[in-house]
Amino acid sequence: MARRTTSSSTGSSPGPRNRTPQPLPRRRRTFGDFVKAFFAFVALLVLLIGVPGALATQIGWPLPSGSPSLDWLQQEITVSTFINVLTVVVWFAWAQFTACVLVEVKAALSGVGLPNRVPGAGPSQLLARQLVAALLLVGATAASFAPGLSQLGQQLEGNQRPTAAAAQQTPGGLLGQQQEQSASAAAALAEQAASAAVHAESGSGAQASDGDTKFYRIQPPEGRHHDSLWEVAERHLGDGRRYKEIYQLNKDRTQPDGSKLSEASLIRPGWIMEMPGDARGGELVEMPDEAPKVSQEVQQQISDYAKTGSGAGAGGQEQGSGQRGGGSGSLDRDTAHISLPEQRPAPDQGQGQQGQQGQEASPAGEDSGFGLPQALLGAPLLAAGLLGALGRRRRQALWQSALGSVGGRRRGMEPPTPTGAAADAQDALLVGADPEGVRLLDRSLRGLAASLAGESRPLPTVYAAWMSGNGDLHLQLAQPAGKPPAPWQLGQDQTFWMLARADAERYEDVDTAAPYPGLVSLGTMDDSRLLLNLEAVPGIVSLSGREQDRAGVFASVAAELATNGWSDRMTITLVGFGEDLTPLAPNRLRHLDDVEALVETMEAETRQRRGALGAAGHDSVLTGRTGPAQHTRWAPHLVLLAAEPSADDAVKLAELAADASRLGIGYLVGTQSGDLPGAAWEMEITSEGKLLAPLLGLELDAQLLPVAQQRAVVELFVDADPENEGRRDDGRPAATPPFLVDVSEQGRPAVYARLVGPYEIIGLDTPDGERSPLLHEALALLLLHREGVHPRVLSSALWPRGVTDDVRDALVERLRAWLGNDPDGTPRLGTDTTGRLKLAKSVVSDLDVLRSLYHEATQGRGANSRAVRGRLLTDALVLVRGPLLAERPAGRYGWLTHEIIDAQLPLLVADIGLALSAFHLEKNRAEKAIEALNAALGSAPGDERLWNELLRATHATGDSDRLKRLAADLVTRSGARGLPPRTEALLDELLPAWRSGVAAVG
Repeated sequence: MARRTTSSSTGSSPGPRNRTPQPLPRRRRTFGDFVKAFFAFVALLVLLIGVPGALATQIGWPLPSGSPSLDWLQQEITVSTFINVLTVVVWFAWAQFTACVLVEVKAALSGVGLPNRVPGAGPSQLLARQLVAALLLVGATAASFAPGLSQLGQQLEGNQRPTAAAAQQTPGGLLGQQQEQSASAAAALAEQAASAAVHAESGSGAQASDGDTKFYRIQPPEGRHHDSLWEVAERHLGDGRRYKEIYQLNKDRTQPDGSKLSEASLIRPGWIMEMPGDARGGELVEMPDEAPKVSQEVQQQISDYAKTGSGAGAGGQEQGSGQRGGGSGSLDRDTAHISLPEQRPAPDQGQGQQGQQGQEASPAGEDSGFGLPQALLGAPLLAAGLLGALGRRRRQALWQSALGSVGGRRRGMEPPTPTGAAADAQDALLVGADPEGVRLLDRSLRGLAASLAGESRPLPTVYAAWMSGNGDLHLQLAQPAGKPPAPWQLGQDQTFWMLARADAERYEDVDTAAPYPGLVSLGTMDDSRLLLNLEAVPGIVSLSGREQDRAGVFASVAAELATNGWSDRMTITLVGFGEDLTPLAPNRLRHLDDVEALVETMEAETRQRRGALGAAGHDSVLTGRTGPAQHTRWAPHLVLLAAEPSADDAVKLAELAADASRLGIGYLVGTQSGDLPGAAWEMEITSEGKLLAPLLGLELDAQLLPVAQQRAVVELFVDADPENEGRRDDGRPAATPPFLVDVSEQGRPAVYARLVGPYEIIGLDTPDGERSPLLHEALALLLLHREGVHPRVLSSALWPRGVTDDVRDALVERLRAWLGNDPDGTPRLGTDTTGRLKLAKSVVSDLDVLRSLYHEATQGRGANSRAVRGRLLTDALVLVRGPLLAERPAGRYGWLTHEIIDAQLPLLVADIGLALSAFHLEKNRAEKAIEALNAALGSAPGDERLWNELLRATHATGDSDRLKRLAADLVTRSGARGLPPRTEALLDELLPAWRSGVAAVG
């Protein structure tokens, strides 16, 4: 995955600035500048002198000359009274404007940067700034420190930040602080340009002297707010994303307390930060030898720190590669922060996550002529969850059809073959899925919970999990929780627990509840994937941005929560979107029509959970998931509200969310403006697919599920549901007929592969060298997908950890050469109109023959000829030599876990055995029927239908002792689960005394 780079606010090179800016060309004064200055002077003269002069001469003193009395209240309000009141208002406005002019003139002439804000004087101060800037534009000390006139009338909030922000990091404080930062960006950019102009006009050269180096001293916390590099960059560089420049200039330099800066998000009060040369901000940026506003001790600290900059400066000449997270500030127990963990060097590039490395090796859009949906290719955990859920849905449909609970697909039981966008979505899921990553994540989290329970320790609150590019798992805790249990280790600080991939692979399945089911992927940052724990957020998570961009985030979050493999039970409530997503997981997803219904529902559930926690003696749901009470699952309830709530509803949700993290309830709420009460974490999705959370120091490549891919995925699930058979009105077939071959002597294939049992190929020479197993595996995949296989699906199946396009293409050409051509010269491995690889009809497997024999016996020639039916069914059963691809080499054919052929083949064999048994029982050949059923049971030992028919056939022999032995064998096989209800009912009919008889036989 390509690394993220962030350009500076000026749009220049991404590398950090030199200590002083390069001089800019001298700006020549034009006639228009002098005209603007003249009119600005006239305007100021009129406003500062003309207005008070006119008021004094034309209206006079507006206030009464005597002391106020109660008689005034009874006097009539005249025009004179009204004019006097207006005059007082105008005098106050003039005084405020005059103060603004004085403040702006002082700031412009002194060069201290952004001026102080006059309380309540937003538009007035902007006007004063425009006029002063125009007047001074023609002077040597002028600088463009005013926003454009288009901003006249906007709020001036935040144009001057105090030394350390006083905003409390509560929901309201966070919101105000974020708005203040956004409003200050434009003015700070103008201030930065002004600084460059001043340097240019004063003749400063390209090389900076030591005396021009600027420093910033990290301020102590105020309330719950902590200073951060992001905010320092926001105030003094005009763009918070330039925090990396500050980090690179100061990385690994010794601070006054003896420690070093090693993580951008971990800074301490009193540390000194060398700043890029274009930093601005008055007394907040001190020179080493000219810092009169600080103590002598601090001056000495700055001077000593400046001497350590030679080595650090060289290291700071490159933009950071993003190995560090955002400047989220020091962590404390009252404020939720997220930062990127330190990365360990990967011991082996092959140990990376499948989905990520697969994309690096073969990015979307670089295929020959076509690509797959990038949204699914770049979401390995989401794709794995969807693929696993789809497989379970299809298996469930097969069993329903086999047991006759749903009609229409009783014969053949072939699920519909997806086409168009649904086919592309399925291929993208196969390519992008990382089931191994999901398995390791699930085992690691459950193993951690089991270890903590064994030590009688509670689960720590986890805000986020990071899955790094080398496969390590980092948990970011809300607060330090001591030393983690082995094999977990402490990470970069006390709030990080880390598990290496090699240690995670040694975990086994444990019987414990999923500790953090609310984790969900948000995106990637510097090759690390962030999973936010929605359940643990101390309040609401708000998501702002355009509606269509927010929809992609909400759909991705909902789909992953509904299908992920690291949770048990869960309730996900969707409001304002997602009614069509419910087929993904009907037991988890529910849709509400409006916010009013949501508030009513959540008020009741919040009360119920508070009462249940109190009755159980738990302080939070986490204590109910481990230790003696681990049987209490305390399933999370996550609310995804895409529609922006009204002001009243927003307040109600904020009240409900205040205690939500303790109760296992999480809220993700969409908002157009970002102004949402109770928002503990504020995120924004951009039209470029970036997920921004400045106060958390995050800039992610967002994980999205756009509308087109969402519809295609839902179509796969809807088509897999047997209850939807016959309900489609889009012209697509209800079921896909199986690939049939000519089973007569004239239909002998050119290449015949035996897959049912040990793998054998007839009609081809064995490939030479070490590539033979790879070619055999590729051919098996193609034989099981007669509809065609996408080249990227083929490469992903053979090389789960990724492969380059040239290696994949070389394998395809080698496979094409091995299969050869038909007599008419047509290659036996071709490409269809969609670009998928497809085998010719002359290449056949025994599975194709098996399906064809059964179809011909039940729906073809055998349907009207008993003799033909018996011969075809007997021939079909002879082909069954064991399980699919028996004795396959270890470590290969892992893609079979995504297939449903392991469920289809036993059902097909059982159908053949049942049909042949019925064929023999029609002529009272019970022994032949028993022989056919026993043969089918060899490949389908768990099929209840076969055992029931075996009971009937054994009963037909008239041997009661044999029937009792069979019943006893069935009871033994069933174990503690007991016999299925249908089998018990059948035994009651065939052998009324079977319970006592079984005990006697036992």
